[in-house]
Amino acid sequence: MKSPINTDWTRQLKLFLAGTALSLSALGVGTGQVWAVSNKQIIQQSIQTLQKSDRRWIQINLSKQRLIAWEGGKQVYAVLISSGKKSTPTRVGTFKIQSKYKSTRMQGEDYNVPNVPYAMFYQGNYGIHGAYWHKRFGTPVSHGCVNMAPNHAKWLYEWASLGTPVVIQK
Repeated sequence: MKSPINTDWTRQLKLFLAGTALSLSALGVGTGQVWAVSNKQIIQQSIQTLQKSDRRWIQINLSKQRLIAWEGGKQVYAVLISSGKKSTPTRVGTFKIQSKYKSTRMQGEDYNVPNVPYAMFYQGNYGIHGAYWHKRFGTPVSHGCVNMAPNHAKWLYEWASLGTPVVIQK
C-alpha cells in the first residue's frame, strides 16, 4: 500500500533583511537536500526560459526605466516607462496579465484619475497603462504602476493578451 504521506515538498519563504525582501524557494525530494534560490535567480531563470520559447512576454527593467516586448528571444518593441517612485515602488518579480481595460478609473489615497487608457493589471492594482497626465517617462514618478505614453500603451495593449508573462527586474 502506498503511503498517504508525500515526502516531496516545495515551500516559499520571504525574509526581510536590512529592509530588503529576499524570497527563497526550498525543494526537498525525500533526500534531506534543500536548495535556496533568490528572487533575482528566479527572474533570470524565467527570462532564459521565455527567451528559448516562442511566447510573447514583457520585460520591465526598473533601473533603465525600459519596457521591452518580446516574442521568444526577439525584441519586437521597446519604450521608456515611468515606474513607481521610492515611496511607492513597483514590485519586482514574475507575473501574468490578469485583466485588461481599454479605459478605467484609478484611485488611491492621494489620486483619482479618470479615463486611464490601455490598462493591463498583473497583480492586484499594479498594472501597465497609458499616462496622459505627465511626460516624465524615463523617471520613476508613479504610485507603483508602470506608466507609458498612451500611444505606446495602446500598441502593447493590442499586442498582449491575458496570461502574457510580465517580468519586472531592478
